[in-house]
Amino acid sequence: MTTLIPATPFADPAPAQRLERAAAALRSHGFTVEILDDTAAARTRIKDLIPDGASVFTGASETLRLSGIDDDINTSGRYDAIKPRVLAMDRATGADDIRRLLASPDVAVGSVHAVTETGSLVVASASGSQLPGYAGGAARAIWIVGAQKVVPDLSTALRRVEEHSLPLESARAMRVYGQPSAINRLLVLNAETRPGHGTVLLLREAIGF
Repeated sequence: MTTLIPATPFADPAPAQRLERAAAALRSHGFTVEILDDTAAARTRIKDLIPDGASVFTGASETLRLSGIDDDINTSGRYDAIKPRVLAMDRATGADDIRRLLASPDVAVGSVHAVTETGSLVVASASGSQLPGYAGGAARAIWIVGAQKVVPDLSTALRRVEEHSLPLESARAMRVYGQPSAINRLLVLNAETRPGHGTVLLLREAIGF
């Protein structure tokens, strides 16, 4: 008799003990980690973490959009917001300037597609525009991560990206851009070598893809 094992519920928030396990593993790998109740708490905390006037790039993220953090950064006037500047530039004549602006802001803010209980962060991208800042180009990176993104290990994280995040992002991309998304770039952060560079705000609620 064959026993069917149900698929991992990638949309369900991880319980408290799994969040704590992931947070402890990330800290042991050099990341700064805070566990917060919800997006409202993250929205308030971001304002404390980013100084006024800093150059800030927000990666494309449903977590940032739904939480209001994207608008807080890009429309508040508190920061030197990179995304509005880039959107106003000519993609052909300003390509080099755009590349430099995206790669090395004071702060890169976004999310990830999976956090492992062994202490890794996984980010997939179609364009790769947010990845240089996350990997070390930005002076500081901050990721806001919903509790449903916590998974046991790296192999499960990659499954989550392919089976859960990609279909949802492809549907969004079709609505917005008229074409599906793809995993063209994949960044795995196993440790943070620069003290204070990477901060993870791990939420107890689910949000984003």
